Amino acid sequence: MNSFNGLGLHLGNLSLLSEAKSRSISAENPTGASGMGARAEPDLSNPNAPARELGVGWKCRPYVSIAACETAELALINGPGAIQSLWFAGSIILREFILRVYWDDQEHPSIECPLPDFFAMPWSTQRPKQPLAGPLFTINSTPVVVNPNRGLNCFWEMPFRKRCRITLENRESERAAECFYQINYTLTDVPDHAAYFHAQFRQVNPLPYKQPYLILDGISGQGHYVGTSMGWGINNNRWWGEGEVKFYIDDDKEFPTICGTGLEDYFGGAWAWDVDNKYITYSTPFMGMHDVQLPNGLYQSQHRHSMYRWHVMDPIRFDRTLRVDVQALGWRKGHRYYPGQHDISSVAFWYQTLPTAPFPPLGDRDALEVIMPA
Repeated sequence: MNSFNGLGLHLGNLSLLSEAKSRSISAENPTGASGMGARAEPDLSNPNAPARELGVGWKCRPYVSIAACETAELALINGPGAIQSLWFAGSIILREFILRVYWDDQEHPSIECPLPDFFAMPWSTQRPKQPLAGPLFTINSTPVVVNPNRGLNCFWEMPFRKRCRITLENRESERAAECFYQINYTLTDVPDHAAYFHAQFRQVNPLPYKQPYLILDGISGQGHYVGTSMGWGINNNRWWGEGEVKFYIDDDKEFPTICGTGLEDYFGGAWAWDVDNKYITYSTPFMGMHDVQLPNGLYQSQHRHSMYRWHVMDPIRFDRTLRVDVQALGWRKGHRYYPGQHDISSVAFWYQTLPTAPFPPLGDRDALEVIMPA
């Protein structure tokens, strides 16, 4: 019997045979079962149904509609196995849509995050009647890719042992939303030392004076931290990113084990991302500052930044606890630091053992809303 379980894929083992089973859940195969794809009937009650003349097997159900103020269960998978990739598209690329993932027997989610923030798009805006209109940016990283037009892709490997449940909540009260999705997974043995993937959203608007921004806290168990995505809406003039990112590991109290030198340094840049008095964006396999939205002199009143840092090659390991925070520091007169009071949001990504504590509650729809300039 072949012993390779098909997990941890890379170019060095991609040629190896495995008895793992490939499956995929989408609107065309909502259970992911073998041989159950493309069986939907065309909706003959709809005179504009595109497949009304072609019948079964001709793209009769490419998406699901999530009713206003409802939560759709997109996947319920019995393990053992692992999620290998996710893809989303449609009129859902807004913070009104909350992604949740539950592992095994836990009643609370291990992933709870506005859908665009999970894909490092904290300032995503989309007009429901013009879902293809800009602004638009792309992300070209290894675990997260965003392609035109708002195609959201995730390649974090997410093993589970008993079951996986994935839901998407529609918090909008005015409309149903079209959700295109594909959840690719494998059914295979999961080793005892494999941990569970987690993602937690936080935000503070605005950050109180002289208070660090808390990216992650309340973590108990063994694991490793694998990524940070952030959105900063800037509320003062001059450079604003001198703050240090700090990781408090296990027995750390007042002082951290890992401490960086500045925000742009943590995200792989330098010198304020400033070239000839302009911010320069970038998107690379493990780090990026990929979106800058500048004031326009009218309704776009502040500048906003989106950044990500994936610790794929340098995970931050902990045995018992982990806390992560970052300072907001700019400059004031007299070559002195100014503790900024910005609008900040983040998603922390990590693997750890179960069980885990419930996350802090998300804000309501109004608290999470990204205000569009017009």
